[in-house]
Amino acid sequence: MRKLIYFIACTADGFIAREDGSFDFFPMTGEHLPYIVREYPETIPGHLRQEFGAQGVSRHFDAVVMGRRTYEVGSAMGLTNPYPHLRQFVVSSTMTASPDAAVEHVRDDPVSLVRRLKEEPGLGVWLCGGATLAGALYHEIDKLIVKVNPVVLGCGIPMFQGASGAIRLDLVEHQAFGGGVAIQSYRVMR
Repeated sequence: MRKLIYFIACTADGFIAREDGSFDFFPMTGEHLPYIVREYPETIPGHLRQEFGAQGVSRHFDAVVMGRRTYEVGSAMGLTNPYPHLRQFVVSSTMTASPDAAVEHVRDDPVSLVRRLKEEPGLGVWLCGGATLAGALYHEIDKLIVKVNPVVLGCGIPMFQGASGAIRLDLVEHQAFGGGVAIQSYRVMR
């Protein structure tokens, strides 16, 4: 059975973006990047794959689920098909349709979408963001991979919006890199 994996960058105090949605405080260079390119090449957007040398096959994910605001980061720059190497789903009750045939628009019920994807054969399903979608899928997440950046915001958009109830995690991997970035992988305990 496929797993839903929330792979997300956050600050040391647990925010994925400023309150306005910007995330320019995350380091775009550093020792952690070669690790991500090697271990998670499928998370590199299509327009950057050649530049970063991420031409390899998908290792962990063959589908990506994202919220409208996450999707709009790329579409605002004209990138309507951000991950052409993955099956792509954008969940939004405010979008009327997907601006790209390669991206499936899901108007409501992301839980049913994820449960259906989990029943299909294949690699994991990447929950790319954002906070509202992660909150809606909170109890469907099987693994959490957090790229913790050496930044404290004090306020902003949290990793989960509207989620409730504690979930126990089992740390299965921890990688620390020069510059202060750490990548922590947790299995959800059920």
